[in-house]
Amino acid sequence: MRTLLLFLALFSFAHAFQLPADSTQCLVGIADDWNTSKVTLTLYQKKGDQWVPVGDSWSGRLGKSGLVWGLGISPNPAGAAVKKEGDLRSPAGVFRIGGAWGYDPAIKKNPKLPYRQVTTRDLWVEDPSSPSYNKNIILDREPATAWEKKQQMKQGDYPHSLKLFIAHNAPPKVIPNAGSSIFFHIWRGEGSRATAGCTTMQEPKLRQLIANIDPAKRPLYVLLPKAEYESRRKDWKLP
Repeated sequence: MRTLLLFLALFSFAHAFQLPADSTQCLVGIADDWNTSKVTLTLYQKKGDQWVPVGDSWSGRLGKSGLVWGLGISPNPAGAAVKKEGDLRSPAGVFRIGGAWGYDPAIKKNPKLPYRQVTTRDLWVEDPSSPSYNKNIILDREPATAWEKKQQMKQGDYPHSLKLFIAHNAPPKVIPNAGSSIFFHIWRGEGSRATAGCTTMQEPKLRQLIANIDPAKRPLYVLLPKAEYESRRKDWKLP
């Protein structure tokens, strides 16, 4: 009976989820395994019932310690480890792609994609004890406290001068300490350095990605180790 229940649980997990039918744009990130910080990225567009790649694949970097299941729209296996604040792992699963933030006054993008030029008053809260955890808040004055200055988005840091939100642990259901501030942004050291959990890439690739993202197509980010991707590809209807 125990074996049967385990089989049914695994069967249910595998078959309960599919990519939303209204999502016709999908960025796929494939890592070699759970502990790698390197990823291959491919953008797909759905034509009819077929996923078609948009251009060539490109390289990116992930969290220094690899991947762990995240909190997106896909289910996580029962009992699986899930991302925590400061674990240096990128969240794996299927995630919505949100708005863009950057230092530039304007960027090339779809008119429907929200973009905010970051000022010194923009904070992205990474403090799990704050009610604003994993949210962008805008002060009505310059930051005054050490806490506010620590949360500032604009730090004069080139890799963070342009970013696109990955909706892990995103509002309205934000879980304290489950990971925050997960973005696509520019990589460090020409790709020689891993991240704290974000997905990074060359600046031209990031700008091209942002220019291609169309909110009307309900874009998704699928990030998984290769074996996990292949085992779920058919049931989840992945590209």
